Amino acid sequence: MLVRLVKGLALLSTGALAGAFGYGAANLVPTFDAVPLEMRLSFHARLMEMNGITMQGAMGLSALSAATLAAMTRGTARWLAGGAGLLVLASFLITRFGNVPINGRIKEWAVTTAPVDHAEILDRWEAFNQARTGTAFAAFAILILLALRQPGAEADRGRTAAR
Repeated sequence: MLVRLVKGLALLSTGALAGAFGYGAANLVPTFDAVPLEMRLSFHARLMEMNGITMQGAMGLSALSAATLAAMTRGTARWLAGGAGLLVLASFLITRFGNVPINGRIKEWAVTTAPVDHAEILDRWEAFNQARTGTAFAAFAILILLALRQPGAEADRGRTAAR
């Protein structure tokens, strides 16, 4: 029963993480590109302040629940849960060392002026954003696969034990 609860928490948290990153990639980034630069910088800086707590929390809970699930299971389930946890860790590292430093620069630009090469820097931010979105979606997909395959595997073990 505890494994099922942890699996549910891992699915919920990675789904929320993938959904938040996916929404940003599909809706916010194109909107950033469609508004004047000053508006984008101001909104982006404020949004990142809000996201700092929620997204780090979602990444932390996703990684912790996937790692806990890996520790509680064996065989293929352990490898899948561990792989999902590593993908969430990759999302965190991409965010921390890719997006966050650029967010700091954007925050400065919002109150001063963007440099001449701002478009290249913003393109780099978007590339990091796509990478972390991809790793979050991959982690979620792996945990879905684990959740879908596990009941059948448990049933097979039960039939073998009954024989």
